Amino acid sequence: MKNVDIAQNFENKNMDKNIEILQDEEKSIGYLAFGVFDITIAKPLEGAQIVISDGNKNLMTVFTDQSGKTPLISLQTPPIEYSLEPDSPTPYSTYNAIITADGYETEEIKGIQIYANNESIQDINMKPLSLTNQTSETIIIPPPTIYGDYPSKIPEAEEKDLPKESGFVVLDKVVIPEFIVVHDGDPNDNTAPNYWVPYKDYIKNVASSEIFSTWPDAAIRANILAINSFTLNRVYTEWYRSRGKNFTITNSTRFDQFFVYGRNIFEEISIIVDEMFTTYVKRPNQRQPLLTQYCDGKRVNCPNWLSQWGSKYLAEEGYSTIQILRYYYGNDIFLDNAQKVSGVPSSYPGFPLELGSSGEDVRTIQNQLNSISNNYPAINKLRADGIFGDQTRTAVLTFQQIFNMPQSGVVDFSTWYEISKVFVAVERIAEL
Repeated sequence: MKNVDIAQNFENKNMDKNIEILQDEEKSIGYLAFGVFDITIAKPLEGAQIVISDGNKNLMTVFTDQSGKTPLISLQTPPIEYSLEPDSPTPYSTYNAIITADGYETEEIKGIQIYANNESIQDINMKPLSLTNQTSETIIIPPPTIYGDYPSKIPEAEEKDLPKESGFVVLDKVVIPEFIVVHDGDPNDNTAPNYWVPYKDYIKNVASSEIFSTWPDAAIRANILAINSFTLNRVYTEWYRSRGKNFTITNSTRFDQFFVYGRNIFEEISIIVDEMFTTYVKRPNQRQPLLTQYCDGKRVNCPNWLSQWGSKYLAEEGYSTIQILRYYYGNDIFLDNAQKVSGVPSSYPGFPLELGSSGEDVRTIQNQLNSISNNYPAINKLRADGIFGDQTRTAVLTFQQIFNMPQSGVVDFSTWYEISKVFVAVERIAEL
């Protein structure tokens, strides 16, 4: 099974999705944490109650802290091996949750996916009862595309004609947008809703909806880069807006990538996206990111596109991320980085801020953290003196913990961007 020739061509065996999941003594453990927030303001909800069930009975009740977070919950899952071969029984367990908070409509989520040895993050945005025109709908999380049965991607040319009028194409540079507008249906389905989604959250959602978070690191990175490059091509070329549409991308697997509104994401995927969300695949002498089309490689073979299962096998063979991408898209591709992230009020200084750092960049972060702490009181207030001392490091650590980032206490690029993003959200609410 590990021969690289299998990366694009391996047997299409029948998958029985109704196989009984294991006896209790054979089950493994995965982890789940919730975050609960007011949908109208950038503020966490303390004391929200979450009742978790397995579909048959209630298993436990947990409550959120002042940062809107619950403790990490241990739950039974199938063994990790089920997610490492395509013909296995269901590789994840599903759980349901009912979320209540005083003054808010009750929310329900069904099908939260948990994998062995992995942490799942389920955020919930609660609607105040005062919004009488709002109605709650149960969020049902479907199977990931790597396991479920979804329409295949319609092939497209990998390089697009650019729109005549500029929009997202700014100074011939690739720009990471603050938000991406996702159409929840086929491009011509005018009844489908549009969702405004923060850019990084969109990439995390798609990756969590399409591949298994248990795969080797190089495979996850290759798939995230393909997802990111595909998305940035849609942004850069204004593919749908130039056709009179009011969205950036769809969630239809026939045309784009699979996005599930309200679904859980996985920490392993989230951390990698935080590191790589400005990186994309490119060919020499092309201005636009490569339209990195891909398929699962099991139900559908797609020569010259990335095979998701094939990328997993190549990673097990020792292929690096760039080697996996070149295996599918050709040896001439290379990785480039967007130099601008829209919606961020101050540019990253180009080097990490840590204990002993000083200057205006440190003062910027201190001021932004102080503003954020008004809504997230677990973050300690700081003296904005431009000196990165122990108190600043503690505030950064707390911020990283609240927002599910690696807790280094260092303001690297991904932390700078996340602090800036939250700061912008908090300041916009303060202006209302």
